Order: sequence, then C-alpha cells, then structure tokens
Amino acid sequence: MQGTSASPTVKSAMRTLDIIEYVVAHPSGVVAQDIAGALTIPVSSLSYLLATLVERGYLKRDGRRYLPGPGLERLRSTPQERTLAERVEPLVRSLRGRLNETVSFFIQIDWEMEALVTETAEQSLRYSISVGTRTPMHCLAGGKAMLAALPDEQIDAYFAQSRRESFTPQTHFDEQALRAEIARIRATGIAHTNEEYTPGIHGIGKALIVDGQPIGAFAIAIPIPRLTPELEARTVALLTETVALFGSTQAV
Repeated sequence: MQGTSASPTVKSAMRTLDIIEYVVAHPSGVVAQDIAGALTIPVSSLSYLLATLVERGYLKRDGRRYLPGPGLERLRSTPQERTLAERVEPLVRSLRGRLNETVSFFIQIDWEMEALVTETAEQSLRYSISVGTRTPMHCLAGGKAMLAALPDEQIDAYFAQSRRESFTPQTHFDEQALRAEIARIRATGIAHTNEEYTPGIHGIGKALIVDGQPIGAFAIAIPIPRLTPELEARTVALLTETVALFGSTQAV
C-alpha cells in the first residue's frame, strides 16, 4: 500500500504550528533565516506564514526578530477576560469566510453605529468599511437591528433626539415608517436595508443581545447584483447561528 502525502492545507497548518512552537521555544526572538533553516520551510512560504501570524497577533516583530505575540496569551484567557472586539472577531471572520461578503460588528455610540470589527469580502465587487467608522442608525442594517432591540423608552428618545438624513432616494427616515419597520424587525429578528446608505448595497443585520441587553449588531453588506433569495436565506441562517454561538461561548 502506497503512503499518501499530506495535503497542501494540512502541510500549511503543520508549518504554522511548527513556527509558533519554534518561536515560543526561543523567547528572545529568532530571525526568519533561522526559522527557515531549522524547520526546512521554503522562504517564499515562510514569509507568507510569518506575515499572517504577525497580522493575527500570534507573533510580533522587533526589527528582524520574531517573538511570541499577545495573541498567544489571549488563547489562554477566559471569554470574560477578553474585550468585546476580541470575542466577536473570530465570528466576524468566520462569517466572511463562509459567505465571502463584507461582515462587520457594530456598537452603538449615541445615535450612531461604530464599526468595531470588520472583514472585507475577497471579491472584485465588494463593500468596504473601516474600523471606527460611524454611521447613523436609521440607514444601516446593524443600526436598525439595534434600534429594534432597544426598549420603547429609548426608541422614543431616539426619535426625539436624532437627526435622520436622507443619503439616497431609498433612505427611510420618516418616524412613522421607521416605527413600522422596527415592529417588523422585532417580529423576525432580522433587519434589512436596500441602498439606503450606499447605492448598490443590500444590508442584512441582527442584534447581539446578552443577558437581555443589546450590546451590538452583526451586519453583512451584499452588492445587489450578487443578491439572490438563496444567498439571503443563507445569510439570515448564518447570522442567527452566529448570534447563538456567541451566547454559548460566554458560558465556557
């Protein structure tokens, strides 16, 4: 019986683990050439893996030397010890990987939503938003989902205090129309926007509620030419699954 070689994916995973273990064993730091020689990894592959590990925080770079990064410490911490961004980041990344659409997690700041974590689709036609960007609640799928999760007195305060501008001809900013939309979102748990902030983009959002309190919202931005009933249904199902998964991880 002939043996089979490891698949490229498995080999890449093994190399990644080898690199982490090698750097951890040399806490004073090692240069790339030493890693390549010790682990017999081609320089071209090593450069990509090192860059990825640094980007994700599992290694850090000091000049030419690579050292253990803060991401390794986070792996040892409990969910309660991590920041909200650290807890939702893997879920946002997973959603982006499964849908290959831009996925973000937003938190409420006054009557705006701020992008806390975002992962951009790897497609030529895509939506992009930077971490820290703030968007009015009424025209963002995540914002509408958050509004629907607020108690009635806070919704009354929102309509009394917020400035609701029209960004496109499709923007919903009238109080009566928005209240009717909030009621529909409460019934389904899912919010939609259709070219209300950015032309050509359909947004789908769901609030994240922990211990009865809304703490943020996931939102997925899909270019309308790619939107199909099947993709919409899959997006809603994955959003629902992701919110439930966050809740289960808090009990770990």
